[in-house]
Amino acid sequence: MKAALRPGILPAAPLLALLASCSSDESAEAPPPPPCESAQFEDAVFTHCIAVPGRNSVHMVLGPKGGAPYRTMSELAVNRSPDKPAVAFAVNGGMFDASGQPIGYYVEEGERLHTLNTNEGPGNFHMKPNGVFYGDAGEHWHVRTSTEFAASVEERPDFGTQSGPMLVIDGQLHPQIAEDGASRKLRNGVGIDRTGAAHFVISDEPVSFGKLARYFRDGLKCDNALFLDGSVSSLWDPEHGRVDGGPPLGPLIVVEKRAKAAPRKEAP
Repeated sequence: MKAALRPGILPAAPLLALLASCSSDESAEAPPPPPCESAQFEDAVFTHCIAVPGRNSVHMVLGPKGGAPYRTMSELAVNRSPDKPAVAFAVNGGMFDASGQPIGYYVEEGERLHTLNTNEGPGNFHMKPNGVFYGDAGEHWHVRTSTEFAASVEERPDFGTQSGPMLVIDGQLHPQIAEDGASRKLRNGVGIDRTGAAHFVISDEPVSFGKLARYFRDGLKCDNALFLDGSVSSLWDPEHGRVDGGPPLGPLIVVEKRAKAAPRKEAP
């Protein structure tokens, strides 16, 4: 005669199987959060995307090899080779001319297409100090003023793009940026926190330089941050189905879902 089981008590074999299943589930590595999420700072709405060393790799993309620049995010998406790693997200980043070519320092996959631009001139790019976002593809990403970059970088990075102005410099806001100036536009930028992660921010409504800079410094704890572009600021976020359109773009920053480092180093 079989022994009766009290309600709520499982036989030994099913119980062991259940415990093993729970243990397996708990030990399995949880998938990383979406790279891009909505965020709010000082009553303004932003989209915040993060690249993590070892989890992501960063690349500059201008256009197909030997071809004209991609001028939209959709053109980049359509022409993306299926053999390449999946895209976490992409943003536009770096000043450019009417044909989409960079007008400042630009390195793509270790090949330098434009030298550092230290000229004086009008507009945001020439609001000194401007800066460079650069690094190895899979790790060691940096934002530095153009002057510091020229003085300290001896090896050519895997990628690099020059823009301006700097938003945050060693924990301080750019000296020429007002607290909340009258100029309000869609704007995007990049900052590096103390863990080495790269934070990419695009405003979902017109904001001032000051508010964007404070978000990097106070909200994201980035000691150095660089303005990437305004008005034409665009994002490709595959996970949420977002592909921004608008005026023609120039250099593009593509963040992939797995690191791929380039070994060679040449003069910067």
